[in-house]
Amino acid sequence: MDEGFGELPAIESVNFHLWQPCNMRCGFCFARFKDVRTQVLPAGHLTASEALQVVALLAEAGFRKITFAGGEPFLCPWLSDLIEAAHRLGMVTSVVTNGSLVKVDDSLASILDWLVVSIDSLSSRVLTDLGRTTAGRPLSEDDYRVLCESIHRTGIRLKINTVVTRVNWHENLAPFVIAMSPRRWKILQMLPIEGQNGGSGNALAVSDGEFQQFVERHIWVSRYGIKVVPENNDAMTGSYAMLDPAARFFDNVRGRYTYSDSILECGVATALGQVQLDRCKYLSRGGHYDWGNSSLPVIAQEAG
Repeated sequence: MDEGFGELPAIESVNFHLWQPCNMRCGFCFARFKDVRTQVLPAGHLTASEALQVVALLAEAGFRKITFAGGEPFLCPWLSDLIEAAHRLGMVTSVVTNGSLVKVDDSLASILDWLVVSIDSLSSRVLTDLGRTTAGRPLSEDDYRVLCESIHRTGIRLKINTVVTRVNWHENLAPFVIAMSPRRWKILQMLPIEGQNGGSGNALAVSDGEFQQFVERHIWVSRYGIKVVPENNDAMTGSYAMLDPAARFFDNVRGRYTYSDSILECGVATALGQVQLDRCKYLSRGGHYDWGNSSLPVIAQEAG
């Protein structure tokens, strides 16, 4: 049994990057995990039974919300089994997707609380420049619109993620976001990570000032009941509990990833002790909010 059982972890929400493969090649991606695939996990993912064990260990350790990410998680044949297991164990469930493979239906809605769609641009040229394409084709504005509308129809909570880069920082996405009416819109500054997207030499990186201009151009959509959550590079550093496809916690505080041992080998508490997490930064970036599950207490956000 994990030695941390019964104690709430410092950060209650965890991102499990369960699937290294992806059907897109985004140039800014900070979750490629090629190092994991070449050095640790040749398939780029655990077996279904191992992944289910990971979910159980995270729930047992006290995590209240789990976000399944990739790569592209909808490539995983047993994703629905993992979501169902997390839901059954009382966790708030979320999936981050590029939107190309999602089939939203009532069975998914019965176990999934949040669907997070990555929408960085509505321009086919910009999306192509970013590498956000499948078989050379980007999703169209209509594709994104149909997906968002289908999410609303099922009652799953919609969140949109936008990564601000050199090729899209000048855009205005406000009319589209207002029309799609997500519960939350997270605006992320492209985060250079050595060994993932080339680090500080990545040509898609934007300055703090350019990122702030994008935020200021869009912050007013909050008047429409949309929670706008900007995160610059500093806010994203050390403020997430994250597992890689091999079930290792990792942090990004040194501009590259530092990995723990696998929780399947040493347990959650021991692995967490091998990485750096900052609860104050987690709270200050709005990491804990009303996730929409009335059975979970909203924890007071400490000052500082």
